[in-house]
Parts: sequence; structure tokens; C-alpha cells
Amino acid sequence: MLAPDLIIFDCDGVLVDSEIVAARNEAGLLTEAGYPVTTEDVVERFAGMTFPDILKEVEREAGIPLQASLIERSEKLVDERLAREVKPIPGAAQTLTGARAPVCVCSNSSMARLDITLGRTGLKPLVEGRVYSASDLGLRNKPAPDVFLHAAKAQGADPARTFVVEDSVPGVTAARAAGMRVIGFTGGSHSYPTQADRLIEAGAETVINRLADLHALVGAMTEFGTLDG
Repeated sequence: MLAPDLIIFDCDGVLVDSEIVAARNEAGLLTEAGYPVTTEDVVERFAGMTFPDILKEVEREAGIPLQASLIERSEKLVDERLAREVKPIPGAAQTLTGARAPVCVCSNSSMARLDITLGRTGLKPLVEGRVYSASDLGLRNKPAPDVFLHAAKAQGADPARTFVVEDSVPGVTAARAAGMRVIGFTGGSHSYPTQADRLIEAGAETVINRLADLHALVGAMTEFGTLDG
């Protein structure tokens, strides 16, 4: 069976079940700051966005000036909760070790945050030296393609022969802009009813909700070409 050059995993919501933890924290801080919002709303509207970008969006929409100190407070609270609560997505370790191609991780999260989540879930040794943080590298965050292109170059992979697994619209958009093939993932606790449709609309070729299905799907897609014609 043919194999791709590289499989890139987003971290939050794909390998570690962290998005729901962050969303609960962000919803509480925004509500406290005068912008009432539920955890479900944060997940559906802002999935894949950094908290500073969420604050900018809220300020534009509601005209509410939000204190920059919220960012530092949010980072501290989220890190504390993740260190206690975050769990791996079911099947993450087996999926990383069972890949027929090199694997790596590309994220908008900082390396400090990634060390917490990948360390807490036991996944860090499986991707050691192959974790790329857009912010720590001085690159534009997703939906820009920068971190994906950086990872492909670092791993000696052809973007056209690279697969990306993403749970958010910004992530899918970034991967498509990088010229990579994208599989959407909806298996995190933060999944919402329209998530799969939104990932397809953004450019994912197909969507799975179990990591256990990934490698057979990648094999079929590599052998038979795109699923969208």
C-alpha cells in the first residue's frame, strides 16, 4: 500500500481532549467581563482560535473594551486546569505509533501549553522533536498555512503528499492553503452538531470521529486519489 510523506496532527481536540477545558474557562472569563456566552457558543463560534484572537473578535462584535490582563489570566487558569484534567483522545497513542508514515504535530498553542497537554496525556515521547508551535516559531497562526509548510520542510515532505488531521475550520483552511489533503475530526468532547458540515465546507475531503479509522482511510485516499473528484 502506498504511504504519504507525512501525517500532521493538530493537537488540541485531535490528540488531546483540551478544547472543552479551554472553552469552559474562556466562557467564564468573557461572561465575567460583560459578554455573556456559554461554553457551547465558545466551542462552535471560536474553535481553533487563540484567546487573544477571540477577544479581538468579541471587541469588534460587541464594542466592549476588554482588558489585556484577561489574556494572562486565561493562560494561567487554562494551564492549571489542563495540568489537572486533560485526557488523550481515545486511540491517540495507538494512532501515532501505528502510522505507516512519519507523524508530527502542528498547533497554534505555545510550546509551554503543548508540553503540558502532551506530557499529561503521555503522548509527548511519541512526537518528541516533531512538535511545531506557530507562535513560538514566529509564524502566523492558522488559518495561515505557515506552520504546516514549516513542518513539511523540516520533515522533508512534499505538501501534496502530506495529510493533515484537523478539528477546526481555521485548521482545515490552513492545511488546504498549504496544498495538503485534510481529514476532519469530530471525536473530541467539544464536538457540536454542525462541526462535520463546517469542516467539509472549509475543504476537508472527509470527516471521521474515531482516530482508529484514520490509517485505513489515509491508505485508501493515497491509493485512489481525492474523494472530492
